[in-house]
Amino acid sequence: MTPLLLSAYTATTCLGRGLDATRDALRAGRSGLAPCAFETVQLDTWVGEVAGVDDERLPAALADYDCRNNRLVQRGLETDGFADRVREAVARYGTTRVGVFLGTSTSGILETELAYRRRDPVTGALPGDFRYRTTHNSFSLAAFTRDYFGLEGMAMAISTACSSSAKVFAAAARQIELGMIDAAVVGGVDTLCLTTLYGFASLQLTSPQPCRPYDAARDGISIGEGAGFALLERATHAAPGSVLLLGAGESSDAYHMSSPHPEGLGARLAMEAALKAAGLAPADIDYINLHGTATPANDAAEGRAVSALFGDRVACSSTKGATGHTLGAAGAVEAAICALALTDGLLPGSPGTATPDPAIPVQYLLETRRGRVRHALSNSFGFGGSNCALVFGLAA
Repeated sequence: MTPLLLSAYTATTCLGRGLDATRDALRAGRSGLAPCAFETVQLDTWVGEVAGVDDERLPAALADYDCRNNRLVQRGLETDGFADRVREAVARYGTTRVGVFLGTSTSGILETELAYRRRDPVTGALPGDFRYRTTHNSFSLAAFTRDYFGLEGMAMAISTACSSSAKVFAAAARQIELGMIDAAVVGGVDTLCLTTLYGFASLQLTSPQPCRPYDAARDGISIGEGAGFALLERATHAAPGSVLLLGAGESSDAYHMSSPHPEGLGARLAMEAALKAAGLAPADIDYINLHGTATPANDAAEGRAVSALFGDRVACSSTKGATGHTLGAAGAVEAAICALALTDGLLPGSPGTATPDPAIPVQYLLETRRGRVRHALSNSFGFGGSNCALVFGLAA
């Protein structure tokens, strides 16, 4: 594929708001996970909750979009000067030539959960002020973002579970390559909700302690929330050292609704496709941000795929021990982490992981260290075998 410039990017998670907070936490090996105290949830698990989300106030003209998810959208957009960079791009290209491609898994479903508590006791009807289309609807965050910037062009929401906001990079790249748009706001936002927390607990996938990706004693995920965004443009005038999207690879192994192919077949296909799109060989990759959810099956399957393709040569880690699993936002958040790895020469460690599983023969990093990173690969794999891998590099 033709390389694309990440002319701006940002991430907000339980580690803090913006790139500086993320960078500082990664360098210190600090986790943002804490015992779950969200809403009315009563579960023995740890979560990554973003501070201050409910303090956000949307513009009056966009009040119909008000829900926790869109408040985090706004918080993320107005971080690291990202919104200003988008407005500059709109001024350059026009309102019809900047697309919006955002991923989420549950969007504003919390608003529906809260509305159900206020049903009419006689008829069971939902309250009259409940707005499904602009809150719960999966397209809500894309519509909100488009209206936030006064855009009039294409907008898309992708909801493929945990690969959602990685796949938006591929979707946007195709539209830029076709000449349909000149730039794209890509990213993902997911917020904590009762459906997600109780749903994963019912599948026996949540851990009663902070998650331990790739640990020999790993026993489940820690659910987080987050917002990650990037502005993609053609790399024609990219300054040296700028971060580029070099390749994207997607696959669908369709092995099982909630379990990966045991040999990581879909994962390997996605990574191979990303390398091919970038024109790179496995030996060219210096760091892999693993999907690494800390469930026994996921880490084992991904580890087999990574080992088969890269051996144990490439430094790799899952940063979900720091951020929690931000689900539909994970691809975008971890793309920003890969960008920091490239620009800062940073190889992130894995908070929470103590003893890497000896049955997974990869070079797994426990602690953050310095190192030259020319190319980084990020993995995002979702329920149902929806897989995506992204390759990033630096402009020469």
